[in-house]
Amino acid sequence: MSHQITLQPSGHQFKADDQTSLLQAALDAELLVPYGCRDGACGSCKARVIEGEFEHGRSPLSTLTEADREKGMALLCCAQARSDMQIECRDVRRSGDIPLRKLPCRVTALHLAAGDVMVVNLKLPANDVFRYLAGQYIDFLLADGRRRSFSIANAPGGESIELHIRKVDGGFFTEHVFAKMKERDILRFEGPLGGFFLRESSKPVVFLAGGTGFAPIKAIVEDMRARGIKRPVTLYWGSRDSHGLYMAGLAHQWSKEIADFRYVPVISGEPPADWPGRTGLVHQAVMDDLPDMSGVEVYACGAPAMIEAARGDFARCGLPEDAFFADAFTFATDALP
Repeated sequence: MSHQITLQPSGHQFKADDQTSLLQAALDAELLVPYGCRDGACGSCKARVIEGEFEHGRSPLSTLTEADREKGMALLCCAQARSDMQIECRDVRRSGDIPLRKLPCRVTALHLAAGDVMVVNLKLPANDVFRYLAGQYIDFLLADGRRRSFSIANAPGGESIELHIRKVDGGFFTEHVFAKMKERDILRFEGPLGGFFLRESSKPVVFLAGGTGFAPIKAIVEDMRARGIKRPVTLYWGSRDSHGLYMAGLAHQWSKEIADFRYVPVISGEPPADWPGRTGLVHQAVMDDLPDMSGVEVYACGAPAMIEAARGDFARCGLPEDAFFADAFTFATDALP
């Protein structure tokens, strides 16, 4: 059964059946609403239901709490309509100007940036422009029908894309990347995907990265430079050890070359004797520096636990809900049968 879904305050409308998530139905209608992981981990697609009946589906309590549910909140990537609905959803755009595409690509370079991080460069088809917003991601389309998602780590406009792929123990695709992938290999992908991109604003920007969550933030910083966007920026990049900050040299370079740009490295494990940065949880370093976060925007990318902790703790520091944008990385550890 099909239901009419209206998004407020934009007034955009789309149809959703009982079996399809509200997010997927919106995307099928070429409406780009905020989203990230598509499996309930990041909370980017959380929205308030003004009117109508729905099922929460597989929405995890860690992301959509009982208090959220009592307030009528829903995760659009998990929820399914049971009637016509009105949903309050900020920052809705038409996606037709940046179409979702399936394309082949060729591996042109593989660089081991850390023991468990491979930088992969992919050449796009000649004379074919792949458009995306800095911060979005692609899905590799594997031969068995499975997908693997990776954020694009370079700004739009070039003839290639860069990915930062972390090795996952037992991960079929990432183990292939580290053990078998070679230059000139051909892959297929679909994209662009995701709602993680810089919003138009004059507020200072706080980037919060965990591990390879640095990848989409790198793309956004490069895009800001290319477009001449001048906003105060602080990048907090956290890892268990200093090796996980695999492009720290680039981040330090930005702090020297970009006006009003600050880089704060944070490691949560035992620091080396000469460690010049901060220690502990990376999101705690943000709160130590910014006990009042009411005047900033936060763009966070990393593991779901980091995103969940930052969302809740930053709200207690005064960060408005509509000033927190996130992309949570989840890692697949399945193997081929």
